Amino acid sequence: METLINTKQLGSVIRKIRKEQGLTQEQLAAACGVGIRFIRELEQGKESFYIGKALLVVKMLGIGLEIEGDDTI
Repeated sequence: METLINTKQLGSVIRKIRKEQGLTQEQLAAACGVGIRFIRELEQGKESFYIGKALLVVKMLGIGLEIEGDDTI
């Protein structure tokens, strides 16, 4: 498991998994129903991306996410 602390790390993981699956940015964008620009910016770690779209990409690539935090929430 990898601990992510910023958007650049998330982008790196997405790029790595996409390449391992043999997908181009264009193919991933089409499969997720988002624009190529969004995929590029997501992989570059742009901080102002849409979390819903980012989670869609994560799901499409089969990446699991785990959230840890205060149990009193």
